[in-house]
Amino acid sequence: MLSDIRDQLRVVRWGLILSIAAIFAGFALGGIFGAAEDSILTWLQAQGQSVLESVYASDSSKLEATVHKSWTYFKRAHMHAGGIGTASLSLCLLLSLINSPKILRRLCSLSLGLGAVGYPLFWLVAGMRAPGLGSTGVAKESLKWLAVPSAGFLLLGVLGCLILTAVSLWRPERL
Repeated sequence: MLSDIRDQLRVVRWGLILSIAAIFAGFALGGIFGAAEDSILTWLQAQGQSVLESVYASDSSKLEATVHKSWTYFKRAHMHAGGIGTASLSLCLLLSLINSPKILRRLCSLSLGLGAVGYPLFWLVAGMRAPGLGSTGVAKESLKWLAVPSAGFLLLGVLGCLILTAVSLWRPERL
């Protein structure tokens, strides 16, 4: 019986591992932010100070607003990593239990895992880049290549899991 469970978990292993990595990243970011908030804010401020004249036209209030919003993005990365990672982990475990083709379960699981790691990473990197670029909007736009596929992977993974679960639960059983 234990080997059967292990075999079913192996089908969704990449999603499981990536989801757990996202949860770990969320916890780690929370610890780092709690321990080094002032240092991080100072670093963000320094990133903007280096381009205060050229990017912010010497308007320190615009820099302060960007640093504040960047810090919000850092916290968003922390929360998304924990939340999406946990949801993805749960869905991957569900995928391991249902009776559906292995390749479809594997693809849904991988999609969930990639999204769980990629989407929080997008928020973290956007927060890091924003002070040097002059706005969070510009930072987000520069990382569309990461945000769009990550969100897409999550949506496809959840939708696939929904469909596979529904089909599995409503499919007539063979005697």
